[in-house]
This record gives sequence, C-alpha cells and structure tokens, in this order.
Amino acid sequence: MAKPDKTGPIEDETAPDVARLVSRLDMLDRRLDNVDSIVSAVAERVMRQPVTLHVTCSRCGHKIEITLIGTEKPSP
Repeated sequence: MAKPDKTGPIEDETAPDVARLVSRLDMLDRRLDNVDSIVSAVAERVMRQPVTLHVTCSRCGHKIEITLIGTEKPSP
C-alpha cells in the first residue's frame, strides 16, 4: 500500500528564501527582456545599413574587422 504524502504548507523558515527566489527570477526576466530589445534593435539596424565591428584580440593584439551587411525588404 502506498504511503500518504507528508507534504504540508511551506514553513516560515523557507518563506524568505522563496520570496528571494521569486524576486531574482523576476529580475532575470527583466534582464532577458532588455537583452531581447537590444538584439532586436541591432538586427533592425543591420537590415537598414551596414554595421562594422572592430575587435582587438586581448592575447595577441591582432585587429579584426567584421562587417555585417543586410538588405531591408521593402514594405508593401
């Protein structure tokens, strides 16, 4: 015969931990929304005009140039 579950309500000790976890998840959600907005803005800009990134290697000092070129679809 199966034993009944002994799970009960959240104890008072763990309530602050749960509240902190919920707070941190909300903060992570807001940060991910901000990253999504930034990536979307960059993608829209790339579709309108060329973007050039200049990156310097921190190890050897070699300079790399990356150019992204896209074409924007004409709107109807």
